[in-house]
Amino acid sequence: MKKFKRHKDYGFWDQDIRLSKLSRLGDLLEKLNEGIDFEMFRELLEAGLSKEPQGRGGRPPYDYVLMFKILILQRYYNLSDEQVEYQINDRMSFMRFLNLTIADDIPDSRTVWCFREQLTDLNLVEELFCLFTGELKKLNPVPRQRNTQEENRQIKAGEIPESFTKNPHKLALKDTDARWTQKNGMNYFGYKNHAKQDAKSKLITKYTVTDASVHDSRETAALLDENDRDKEFYADSRRKRLSPVRE
Repeated sequence: MKKFKRHKDYGFWDQDIRLSKLSRLGDLLEKLNEGIDFEMFRELLEAGLSKEPQGRGGRPPYDYVLMFKILILQRYYNLSDEQVEYQINDRMSFMRFLNLTIADDIPDSRTVWCFREQLTDLNLVEELFCLFTGELKKLNPVPRQRNTQEENRQIKAGEIPESFTKNPHKLALKDTDARWTQKNGMNYFGYKNHAKQDAKSKLITKYTVTDASVHDSRETAALLDENDRDKEFYADSRRKRLSPVRE
């Protein structure tokens, strides 16, 4: 008969050892916590969300800064409400980013959804993320693409300027495939992921990558295939219902 080893019981020292190893390997979320004072978001969050208690009893709300940090994890790891709940429970790096331990109560997917809907109704989502993006840029300054007007014209036309090809060092520092886009008054340079996710399993079944200037709607056809025929599908985080896929 095959014998199995009994799993040992893990304690706080084991957790510290694992977290220390994550730090040595380069935990980007830990660096984010060290570089940004997330308390700066509290005043804006509390001004919009704080309400007078409706009588005694009831469960107190989760900390607003904690909930906003969960939305950051969702946006930058492309996670659904259900997946972010699972990943927080599963990943030590997520728990450390949120200042949670294995013994703490973790918000469920419904709580995350309700919090995001509250922020959306108050028009606070983009304001908060613009503020966060500004702090992120201070933490990781991006070198400016100082191109001439003619070089920019050639890049937009899909060409590589001759001045770049003559200087390999200059070409190595230039991204000639990325493009600029603007959202809510903020300029972004780079690329965009367009993903199709199965509504039941929450798994990403197909994705495309374009430059940042391509609108999401332009990639819908590239994401759909025969398996989607005569099925309903939804677009963006608000899950607006679109027509079924047909010929």
